[in-house]
Order: sequence, then structure tokens, then C-alpha cells
Amino acid sequence: MTGMPGSSWSGPLPPLTEKQQLIHDNLKRHVVALAGDIGERSVWRPQSMAAAATYIRTAFAAAGYEVRVQSFSSRGEKVSNLEVVLPGGAAADEIIVVGAHYDSVATSPGADDNASGVAALLELARLLAGTTLPRTVRFVAFANEEAPFFYSDEMGSKLYAARAQAQGKRIEAMLSLETIGYYTDVPGSQGYPFPFSLFYPDTGNFIGFVGDLASRSLVRRAIGAFRASTAFPAEGVAAPSGIEGIHWSDHWAFWEAGYPAIMVTDTAPFRYPHYHAATDTPEQLDYSGFARVTSGLAEVIAVLASE
Repeated sequence: MTGMPGSSWSGPLPPLTEKQQLIHDNLKRHVVALAGDIGERSVWRPQSMAAAATYIRTAFAAAGYEVRVQSFSSRGEKVSNLEVVLPGGAAADEIIVVGAHYDSVATSPGADDNASGVAALLELARLLAGTTLPRTVRFVAFANEEAPFFYSDEMGSKLYAARAQAQGKRIEAMLSLETIGYYTDVPGSQGYPFPFSLFYPDTGNFIGFVGDLASRSLVRRAIGAFRASTAFPAEGVAAPSGIEGIHWSDHWAFWEAGYPAIMVTDTAPFRYPHYHAATDTPEQLDYSGFARVTSGLAEVIAVLASE
């Protein structure tokens, strides 16, 4: 459950590289646009959902992609999953999905949850644009992850995964980018569901790779690639899916469809004091740590798409 390849980074972090500084600036711009300018995003605020979708489509297109739209009806409103594809080479029928939900919980502008995941999604698509990897990579922004849609047939990722299953798509791995922008060096800042506090650090300065027992191999491959390439703390766990927090994102929908999937997260309510609150605003995030994580995730995706 807890033994992972490699070692988590410890000690001072090196300065951001020029590439990471650009990632930093782009991530901040995306989060400010989604959580600052647009704000709360849900079917009860259809204009905000539409504005967020337009922003995401524009950013994907600016990186050189053709955007595919999977629309569906929710509470009388049309909402959409938005997908772009990086075509694969020798193993093009094998697919890596990288996804993040762009809705927010009611009453919250959702900077960390989940403008951060969407910002990383957009940056990862930009960073990998134009490359040819053996496997196909699909970047997807999902609608309707937050309650009351989680677990329901109006959950965007559930519709997406079910359709992929029905079409016989070979999804070899799915990464859900969920609340990945907050890091702190304050001792005692990190909490856990029982019994993980016995095995993991009490300081919330790391990125987490989280999966169920069936996705154990994927957790290990992903965190191994991250630790091998990136100077930033990272922890991983593969645990029974019923444990609190293990299934709390779009990766759950892919488990339901029989696909290996993991969540990449800053652990959300176990660390972030503004989780699901009106104070979840863009200035709360650590964009330097966020940039390092995003840079490392580009390496993870490249490894997973080359296996």
C-alpha cells in the first residue's frame, strides 16, 4: 500500500528553471481567469460554466489542438466535456487519459478545487504539443464532478469513461488532476484518514499519487517517474477504494468502467484550509510548487505513454 519506488525529494528546492518560470506564469494566468474572473462554475451558473468552457477551448486551440466536444444535458442546461488528442505512434490504439474537472462547488470560486487541475491540464497539453509518443494521450476537461453529480449519470467523467468502455477503447492509464496547487512547509499542516498518519509526513509540502489496489502498478510507475525526474517531494499510496478520500475525484469513474486510474492531488481537505470555501481564491496557491509539479507531470505522462 505505501511502499513506493525511489525517494521523495528532501532539502532545499533549486530555483525555478526558465521553463518552469513560464509554467508558473501560465498556471497563475489560468487560475486567475477561471477562479478570479469567472468565479463559481456550476449548472446553476450556466453563464459561468459556458465562460469556463470557452476559456478552456481557446487555450487548447492556442496550443495547436482541435477541440472535441461531448455535450450532455444536466438540470436543464447543456454542459460539455472538452477533449484534445495527442496522436500516438507505434501503439496509437493504447490511450493515456489526463483529466480535470472544471466545475466548482456551490459558493466557492474553486481556485484549488479545481481551477488548479484545469490549469495544469492546459499546461501539460501545451508542453507536450507537437511531440510523438508511442501511445495516444487524451487531455479532457470534465463537467460536473462536484456534488450532487458525483457518482451520478450526470457526472461528466462517468459519461466519458462509460462511452469509452462501450466503444472498446484501450485506456491503459488515467490521471485525474485534482486540487494540486497548495503546498506549505508548516509542520503539522498535513492530515490523513486513519491510519496513514503512521506512514506519511505531517508537513503538507508534497504532491500525492493516489490509487486503489487494482491501480497499484500505475501508482508505482507514475510516482517512480516523477521522483526520478523532479526535485519536489512526492508521496504515493494504493489503498482500498472505500477508505476516505481515496476515490474522491474523476478517477473513480474510470475504475467503474474497469480502467486503471489514479488521482494526483495536494490532498485537498486533509491540507488545504480553504477547501470548498468562498476563500478558495487564486492568491491562496503556491505557484512555484505548482509549477514544479506540473513540470514533473509532463515527464510522468511521457513515461506512461512510452511503455
